[in-house]
Amino acid sequence: MSLFESTYDVIVVGGGHAGSEAAAAAANMGAKTLLITMNLQNIAQMSCNPAMGGIAKGQIVREIDALGGYSGIVSDRSAIQFKMLNKSKGPAMWSPRVQSDRMRFAEEWRILLEQTENLDFYQESVNGLIIDGDKIVGVKTSLGSSIYARSVIVTAGTFLNGLIHIGDKNFGGGRAGEKAATGITEDLVDLGFESGRMKTGTPPRVDGRSLDFTKMIEQPGDSIPEKFSYTNLTTTLKEQRSCHMTYTSTEVHDILREGFDRSPMFNGRIQSIGPRYCPSIEDKIDRFASKERHQMFIEPEGWNTVEIYVNGFSTSLPEDVQAKALRRVAGFEHVKFFRFGYAIEYDYFPPTQLKHTLETKLVKNLYFAGQINGTTGYEEAAAQGLMAGINAALKVQERDPFILKRNEAYIGVLIDDLITKGTEEPYRMFTSRAEYRTLLRQDNADLRLTPMSHKIGLASQDRLNRVIEKQEKTDLFVNFLKETSVSPTAINSILSAKESAPISQSMKMFKIAARPQLDFNDVRQFPKVNDFIVDNTIDREIIEQTEIHVKYAGYIEKEKSNADKLNRLENISIPSNFDYYKVKSLSYEAREKLTTIQPTTISQASRISGVSPSDVSVLLVYMGR
Repeated sequence: MSLFESTYDVIVVGGGHAGSEAAAAAANMGAKTLLITMNLQNIAQMSCNPAMGGIAKGQIVREIDALGGYSGIVSDRSAIQFKMLNKSKGPAMWSPRVQSDRMRFAEEWRILLEQTENLDFYQESVNGLIIDGDKIVGVKTSLGSSIYARSVIVTAGTFLNGLIHIGDKNFGGGRAGEKAATGITEDLVDLGFESGRMKTGTPPRVDGRSLDFTKMIEQPGDSIPEKFSYTNLTTTLKEQRSCHMTYTSTEVHDILREGFDRSPMFNGRIQSIGPRYCPSIEDKIDRFASKERHQMFIEPEGWNTVEIYVNGFSTSLPEDVQAKALRRVAGFEHVKFFRFGYAIEYDYFPPTQLKHTLETKLVKNLYFAGQINGTTGYEEAAAQGLMAGINAALKVQERDPFILKRNEAYIGVLIDDLITKGTEEPYRMFTSRAEYRTLLRQDNADLRLTPMSHKIGLASQDRLNRVIEKQEKTDLFVNFLKETSVSPTAINSILSAKESAPISQSMKMFKIAARPQLDFNDVRQFPKVNDFIVDNTIDREIIEQTEIHVKYAGYIEKEKSNADKLNRLENISIPSNFDYYKVKSLSYEAREKLTTIQPTTISQASRISGVSPSDVSVLLVYMGR
């Protein structure tokens, strides 16, 4: 008798952010799923900073929630602070972020996963893949077990041949206190996959009781906090914990430089590439030598712990250098360490070896998600896990794949960038990567994505009903403003107070509300508006949607028009295994890149580095355009 189900639909290898979302998505879509992880106590562990969201990343968490994933719900339930970043800019830039209780975050994930039907768990290390011809059929474990499945999702994080560096010491590990994973890389390379090495790092964790917060600048949360999840499964925060900010100094920098000859980053012991946009303190001092100080954000790890995360001081310098330098930072004079910062090197697989579903091109039914694809960040990993889980379940069920376009979601931008352009350094999402960011706002992720997710069977009917109600009430409010006129006598005093030009005849409210000098607190003073809001139970979310629609209608329509034009190229498909070398008019570089990437549409081909507009024109002609 087998120790396991005769065959699972989906096996997920790894229980981090990608693995947790992948397992939840596949199971919730009806696939019999097994989550295998080295340590069930560390499911969805926040290995680095205790926070979710931020610039562009907050939009991704909102999208995950809109699709029926769990990251938004868990973030809300474990939040200790909420901030909407970039509120002074346009709504395309607004980005939600929560400071999380690290222990509660992992606990909430564990609880949600254990309540998920169709999901089994197994604690062990996977050290091999079982391949039959050109498809995967299961995995091998360190105890010698073979577990079979119709599809496998590998979400190994930083564990594949992980090597931890602190000063001149190094040792195998996937993160502090946990062993590395071996065997998977070797099997994949034997199958013909290309692999590489990347690096990331983490700061020291310190004892908050040893810090002097009076010497730092307090960073409180929003006075009226929001939340991540669009559902009614979570509530807004009633109380919050503050973070704090302090700075390094030239003295701190001089001390750190003294240790550069013992730094694995500078003495050649680490040769892999780290994240450009989240550099170590050594990197910052070296690259920005003229700067006299750098910010440090002092982040509590939870409600009931004294552990502090020293954001901005990521380092792999020797322990004595870390301690000496940090004790010269204001507020850290008597700091006590819980653990020192370290760097970690790990294997990844260039993501150009994947399809848009995150299935590998070389091996059928094998999916990669998270840092194995060269990304960095919980949010990027979770998004990939969700999409891999969805697509693995759909393939097992012999249904069409689920692929998000660049104008539909930041998740679509993320995956398309990885598949089409690849990455040679840890990939992080930014708003600047999304050419349609006015469409891809954090406030409308549910309107964009929940109907799609409901159609494939992931988002619940309750989620869809909430979206329908939100859209109907927004439309109702917008139409009210478009159809209702206001007289000069009723409005000019309001306009005068806001230094906006008075009107000389009655005018529709919509046109006046669009003026940049007015916000919707002013609009509520217009005749009949407040009564309309009360009578139709219009809440803050609907008011925000309406205001964005009124003030940015022109920009939104223009971006939609641009997206529609480019999407026409998405409808021109390229046959699989197309021989580009027979198209002599293509440049040699284009033929080489197109053969490697194997784009599925002309639009994807146009985004490949090295494929020129003239190459795209040749392809259009060749495809019969």
